[in-house]
Amino acid sequence: MDGELGCRMGRVEQMLRYAYWETRSKGFVIGLSGGIDSAVAAAFCCRAVGPQNVLGISLPTAVSNPVDVEHCRELCRVLGMKHEVIPLDPVLAGFRSMPGFVETPYLLGNLMARSRMVVLYYHANRDNRLVCGTSNRSEYMIGYCTKYGDNAADVQPLLHLYKSDIYIVACEMGIPQAIIDKGPSAGLWEGQSDEKEIGITYAEIDASLRALELQEWKAKTPVEEKVLALVKRSEHKRLGAPNLIGVL
Repeated sequence: MDGELGCRMGRVEQMLRYAYWETRSKGFVIGLSGGIDSAVAAAFCCRAVGPQNVLGISLPTAVSNPVDVEHCRELCRVLGMKHEVIPLDPVLAGFRSMPGFVETPYLLGNLMARSRMVVLYYHANRDNRLVCGTSNRSEYMIGYCTKYGDNAADVQPLLHLYKSDIYIVACEMGIPQAIIDKGPSAGLWEGQSDEKEIGITYAEIDASLRALELQEWKAKTPVEEKVLALVKRSEHKRLGAPNLIGVL
């Protein structure tokens, strides 16, 4: 790990501690998917305020891989933090009873993401905690997230880290190897793969984003064109809702 990345890791911990102290909260709650992003975010929280002040919640559904929950349990054991498993299917069943409900992988996937965040905020409100987000810079920039779902949080410790950086940090933090080695997946439907859904590998996304930033956001290759199109199309996810405050 280079010195710059190590410095950024220290600043992440400082940011989390400041949010913890400033809001007088009792710690953090974080949704654990069994993937590398939520694992690294949880590790940052534990390092910043102590594992006794961090609650990890797994929210599996009928399409979730049972191995993911086992990986979450192992992660929490390694980090020393508390872990709870709350099946999300009863919540989804309530939506399915709603008149006019239509179920497609896309609609259900977004509903899962938003329902998970509702559960996390319930626990945050109940226990006076802050919700820690798990979005990385690669996904944030191309809009690979659900608005008011997985991109909603009180603190976002990974937004400055590309996916390739996350792997470096995970190794430095001692994240279980099984989590590091698994393929990225949001787990929104059976067999779902992030890279297949996006249509580009994370290596290509990261290389393109780094190049575009240096090139004043002017694409020079077909892959950069595709990534730039995703960045432009998802701008609304990175901005607040349009309003006329200060105008009317």
